[in-house]
This record gives sequence, structure tokens and C-alpha cells, in this order.
Amino acid sequence: MAISVIANAQDKTPNVKVEFVTPKIIRVQWSADGSLPGNNTGVCVYERQKVKSEEIVVKNEGGCISFIDRKTGKTLLRDVARESQPVVQERIVYDDATARMEETANGKVTVKDIIRRDTIGESTRYISHFSCPDTKALYGLGAHMEDYMNLVGKTMWLTQHNLKVMIPVLMSPQGYGLLFDAGCAMKYSSDGKGFTMQMEAAKQIDYYFIKGDRMEDIVEGYRYLTGRVQLLPLYAFGYIQSKERYVSSDDLINTLREYRRRHVPVDMIVQDWNYWPEGWGYMKMNRKYYPDPKALADSIHAMNARLMVSIWPNPQYCPEEKDFRKRGFMLEHSVYDVFNANARRHYWKYANDEFFSNGFDAWWCDSSEPLDGDWNKIPESLGDKPYGWNDHKRRWQLNKDILSDALGAERSSLYSLYHSMGLYENQRATTDVKRVLNLTRSSYAGQQRYATVVWNGDTHASWESYRQQIPAGLNYMATGNPYWTVDVGSFFVKNDGRRWFYTGEFQDGVNDESYREYYTRMFQWATFLPMLRSHGSDTPREIWRFGEVGTPYYDAILKMINLRYTLLPYIYSMAAAQYFSGYTMARPLAFDYPDDEVVYDLKDEYLFGNILVCPVTCPLAEAKSRKVYLPKGNRWYDFWTNESYDGGQWIEVPVAIDRLPLYVKAGSIIPISEVVEYSAAQADKPITLNVYPGANTTFSLYQDSGDGYAFEQGDYSITKYEWNEKKQRIRQKTIRKSNKFKREIQINIIR
Repeated sequence: MAISVIANAQDKTPNVKVEFVTPKIIRVQWSADGSLPGNNTGVCVYERQKVKSEEIVVKNEGGCISFIDRKTGKTLLRDVARESQPVVQERIVYDDATARMEETANGKVTVKDIIRRDTIGESTRYISHFSCPDTKALYGLGAHMEDYMNLVGKTMWLTQHNLKVMIPVLMSPQGYGLLFDAGCAMKYSSDGKGFTMQMEAAKQIDYYFIKGDRMEDIVEGYRYLTGRVQLLPLYAFGYIQSKERYVSSDDLINTLREYRRRHVPVDMIVQDWNYWPEGWGYMKMNRKYYPDPKALADSIHAMNARLMVSIWPNPQYCPEEKDFRKRGFMLEHSVYDVFNANARRHYWKYANDEFFSNGFDAWWCDSSEPLDGDWNKIPESLGDKPYGWNDHKRRWQLNKDILSDALGAERSSLYSLYHSMGLYENQRATTDVKRVLNLTRSSYAGQQRYATVVWNGDTHASWESYRQQIPAGLNYMATGNPYWTVDVGSFFVKNDGRRWFYTGEFQDGVNDESYREYYTRMFQWATFLPMLRSHGSDTPREIWRFGEVGTPYYDAILKMINLRYTLLPYIYSMAAAQYFSGYTMARPLAFDYPDDEVVYDLKDEYLFGNILVCPVTCPLAEAKSRKVYLPKGNRWYDFWTNESYDGGQWIEVPVAIDRLPLYVKAGSIIPISEVVEYSAAQADKPITLNVYPGANTTFSLYQDSGDGYAFEQGDYSITKYEWNEKKQRIRQKTIRKSNKFKREIQINIIR
């Protein structure tokens, strides 16, 4: 369903509805005719509080709304104007008799000839104008390839597609955040003194202003509105081995067996697409290559690992598609109707019958946008240059139009939210023994409540693309959706010479030493993301493909895998903090250093807990060192040497192939444990608390069974450790006790 402007409309009423949701959260609503029917996105799930005291002063002067910090008297943001523009909605009518399948890099898609375009009604484009001259930094809006960190002064084209994940949330270290509750494509534009948010098709303007002294407080407010982050199973934080693709049960089993033979830690292996016997996206395994799915899962489990499988929302030319069509559960472009609860239940029935009931553990919901308007034939460029990576506006137009056509313009960005909801709610209704884990390519506000991890799509292997991915992930995780990851090594390694997106720079893959270096550097970075996962096309991804024991790349990769497992008590405790509060384990530096303007647009450094991560993003042939900025306000310990440095300075750091610069904030407690071959094997191992002196600090160590939902009924333990800098002593306080999760604790004070 495409939309087009027919006229600019004058505002029919200046009235704006402003109401407190909590003392720190305000909802603002407005429409062109004064009616407020709501946008019915399903994003928000909160219960409005009875507000007795307010931390924000709201002034409404002729429709111009000022949000003022009551404590300081400072104006944080002003909503200065609103516009509405009627738009025509069109429905494309296709000729079913011409239906055919075409092969694309994103799988097979059904294509039909267009008969006509029918006008089916009107919607409204809304534009909100904000003034914020004192705002020095803004983050969020999702994961994008525009290579932006600080969004002040930038323009962002917001829709869903293979390389773009849209979350309509903004966060500022200057004390506020915004959630725009609409389900359409949007456009954000900033001139440095203010910004606009344009919603392409909505029933009204509907947004939430969230005050927070810290960005973590804003995140907590966002999660109050949209739902808490789910606690993923422990194995999700180990190493995950994937590639495009394993071709049989034997292939999966033998690959995992080789990891175990080498004693290289791994927690999960992944079955990618094309396992089906016919058609496309059929949730059925080809018995010629996968003779017994239950025996496959049992074999994986016998080696103390888990099994993830790729499932798609677009079954075509197979019994599953015919079944869905017969029931009225299919939308145009051959995607199932996620907005229909009965269709979601039926989709789960297929997933459960073939996979979950046979012991499969986790889901990979690929193509959850669920359509791409430019992933097959190269679109015509609107300018002199060929269509490519930087055609952000053109990509926005093509992709919002195909999504609007299939889903409706007012809900064109919501597919992944409802797709994730269907899997989560139906698995939870089936059993509480296994936690839901869903790796998926798209996301939306509120999706964090459905146990999803999002990755950034089918990237190409180049150092430039790698550099762009770092701020993309940080802006995604700054929205309150903390689980994000990448294809280590990038998806497209080679250049096929035909398609704009298939432009990797390493034609020989793992046989090219320069690719081995590239892969190793991405692996080091991903070790400090919420999920560590290798995946991609064109070339193998297993550790032994990069050398053998004693060779540089093999040893460097193994070093990172071992480090990841050493840090599991820290990572899992941070995951619990995300579940219980507004914490974000991987976050932009502005979260912790809102007054240090040097960090506002720093794209290649971030915090993983209290560890400053500085990825190496160019080959050694270009630079054997990199500059690192140590934020001001505390001292920093070199993670590798324990040498300490004052903050507020740039330093030059050597970057050998087996090391990336890592620094720990003075005043930190980092729990570690022994390297094990799979996460559950660490359950009875001692934990060492590495204390980095320099300031008073606390850390809450979380433990539970690692899977299942017993923790929701209180079956877990939390022990709080408090470091007293003056006394140079650590004190233990039990917050919640369970003898089931008791481990030996050792203290190591870094000197």
C-alpha cells in the first residue's frame, strides 16, 4: 500500500492532550481534527500511575509545549509545532496467474505482474517539530548504515529493511528521551538546534517524553512503557558457531564434534536455510539429509551444546503455504499474517511439530522485515551514480512502499514485533522448561520483551563496512533494546560483480591472509557484544579454517573465545541487571560520561559493563597502533597489563593481532571464572572477583539454573559486593539467597 501527499492541511485545532504517566514520563497526543483514536501499535504495555508529585514542569503556551526540569528550572525540550498532511493510500492489484519464484540473495520470493493501482482511502502524515538548542547529543533510532554516532545535525530515513533496523526512540545525555508510538515509516531531521520527526501514515501524533538524570534512567522509563528485557538462557552468552550453511545432520554433528575434539569452547551450532525438501521456507527438514530431527537434537545435546534453526515468515510453493492460504492466514507478497493471533498460533504449530517438540532449542527468525524492495534487481538510480550503499533516501522509498503495500502503511514497521510476540507467547504457553531465544533481523520498540537478539543484516566484508557497524550497534542498543550482534566476518565476503550489496573485498575468503586478519579483528570486537556469533556466506567460518594451534589467527580467535567464557559470570550478571533494571551492558560512552563532550561523537569506543572496548578497525599494514581516548572523571586500568592511566587524555596503543585495547574503569568489580568448553560446565567452578581500586563501587553477582523460567518465581541468588576505597576492603551482602547456586568466591585486588 503506497502513499502520496495530496495537499498540506492547516491545523484544525491547536489543542494538545498532555498527561502524566509517571512523575517522569509524559504522554503527548494530537491529531488534525482533535480526535485521538490511538495508533494501535501494541508497542506500549504499561499501566498509568496515579501521579502525586511531578519532576517535570509542563508549559503549554498556545500549543507550544515546554518540558522543564522542576529541580533545575532548565528547559529540556520544546514541542514547538505540529503539522498534518492528508495522503492517499493505494493498493496494488496483482495478477495471480503470473505468480512465479525468483531467486534473490535474500532467498526465493514470489513475483507477480501488476494489473493496476487502486485508491483505497486516506491516511495522514504527521510532523512534530522540536526545539532543543541545549541538546548536544542524541542517540538511538535503531541500527543504520549511515555511519552516524551523535544524531544531532543529521537526517535519518527510518523504515525496516535488510540493513536497517528502525526503533523510534531518541535518548539524550542532556536529560531526556522520546518514544514515538506509531507503526509507520518515519523521517528524522536535525539542524543542530532542533529536530523534526515525520510519521508517514498515522492516526495521530502520539509520543512519550521521558526525563532521566542519567541515560540509564531514561532506558528504565522506556522499558516501563514497553516491557522489561527478557533474561536470555546462559548458553546464549557463550560462543555460537554458524555459517551459510551446514548441509546435513552429519555436517552439523561432525562440526561440533571437531570443536569438542579440539577442546575449543562452543555452546550452540546453527542450521541455516535450505534444509527443506521443497518450495521455500517450509518448516520441514529434508529427510534425505536430515533423516531424524529428534536424533539430530539428541546428538547435539549429548555433546553439551544447543541447536538453533532458521525459520522464515514466507513459505512458498509448499504444503505449508497452501495450508496458510486455505485458512486465510497469508498476506500479499506471500508472508503470513502476523497481526492475526490465530495465524501466529498456526505458525507456531509448524515450528513446534518439526523442531521444538523434537528438542531444538532456539530460533533464528530470518527476514523478519519481512520484505525488501531492493534486494534483487538493481533499482534505477535517481542521480548520476549507480544505485548503492549510500542511496539512503531511495532505499527508504523502495522499502517503505513494498512494506506498506503488504502490511498497510500505518503498520509497515511492526511485522517483527508481532512475529516475535507469536513465537515468544506460544513457546511460553507450551513449556516453562526452556527460555525463549530468538535471533532475528528486524526489531521495533517493545520487542525486547519477547527474548530477541537482533543482528544488523547481510553486511559485506570491508574495513569501511566494519567501521560503520560499530556506531550502528551502539545506537540500536541506546534505544533500550540491549541485545544486538553481528555476522563475524560479514555475510558477503566476495564481490559477485552484479548486485550492489554483494560487494565484499576478499575473493579468496579464508585462503586470503588479509581476510583472516579482518575476521580476527571482527571476532575481537564481537567478543564484547551481547552475543558472540560467527556467520556468513562464501567461505567457511570454523576456527580451524583460519590456521592451526600455534598460528597467529587461530591462537588470536581462541584467545577471544576463552576470554568470553572467563567473563561469563560478569556477562550473565549484566544480563540479569538488564532484566531487573534499566541497565544496558554494551552502551555508548555518553551513558556514563554525559559531561565529557569528547565522547559524544566517538564512534569506535564503547563500554561493555565497566570495560572500555576499543576495536581495531584497519589492517596492521596501515597502522600498528591506534589512538584511544580515556574518558575523564576516573583512572583506567589496561586490561592486559594492569597499568593505570588518568582519564581525560588520548593515548597511543600498540595493536598486535592477538590483542585489542581494553581498559577497566577504576572502581570496578569484574567477576571471572575458569575457561570451560560449554557454559553449563562452569556451574560449580570458583569465581574470582577482580577488584580495580580507585573509587567506592558495588557489583551484584547473579546466579540461577541458566535456563527455564523458575527464576521468575524467585529461584535465583543475588549477592552484592561493596568495595570501600578508603578501607581497601570488600563487603558481601546477600540480596537473595539460594543454596542451589552457591559457588566459592575468591578476591583479587588489582595493584
